[in-house]
Amino acid sequence: MDTEAQPTERDRSSRPSDSEETSDTEGPEGRSRFALVSRVAQWLPGGRISLTLLVCMVFLLLLNTFVLRPFQIPSGSMESGLRIGDRVLVNKLAYRFGAEPRRGDVVVFDGTGYFGDADYIKRVVGVGGDHVVCCDKEGRIQVNGRSVDESTFLYPGDSPSTVRFDIVVPDGTLFVLGDHRSESSDSRDRLGSPGGGMIPVDDVIGRADWIVWPTAHWTRLHRPDAYARVPAAGEGAHG
Repeated sequence: MDTEAQPTERDRSSRPSDSEETSDTEGPEGRSRFALVSRVAQWLPGGRISLTLLVCMVFLLLLNTFVLRPFQIPSGSMESGLRIGDRVLVNKLAYRFGAEPRRGDVVVFDGTGYFGDADYIKRVVGVGGDHVVCCDKEGRIQVNGRSVDESTFLYPGDSPSTVRFDIVVPDGTLFVLGDHRSESSDSRDRLGSPGGGMIPVDDVIGRADWIVWPTAHWTRLHRPDAYARVPAAGEGAHG
């Protein structure tokens, strides 16, 4: 009996457990993935540290290209909300998938060909079809017959505009102004130029959503309520 039991014990102990069978099955794939990472790390000077930095750089490049882009405020044209040297994050997905810029949005756009060979940041005052007039009896800008109270974001002491205008914004374009009107070169200054100072929607890079630097000025940029009661183009003001 004993001589027959010993081979049985040896057979039982030599048979792999379920966990070992699973490990043998999954092992080659796992090892191949780690081996690939190890080979790439060995190929790069600096090893895994360089590989990690490279992955981070690619991620940031993709983020900057398709999602968010930092933009440094170059002038005082958007004071006092946006100061010279402030850095904002531009949401490049804000106007994708069918969305359009709205009145009150702060947008960054490529001004090549009509503003200058640079990117600019301004506030949208009129969208396609809007009738924009300066000014009403109280000196306020009117959009589609509705006077707009810009006091919450207009630079202290500035009037809404010293330039008179009465325009209809063509479809597919925007009428934009800086918040610091006395220091801003914007759509008003190009009313007589080709394009009439309007910004093609296709040239808008994105919407400025956050001030991220300096940290003391960190805040989210909200669309002001001033334009909430402006009627749609062609409807006119009521009441």
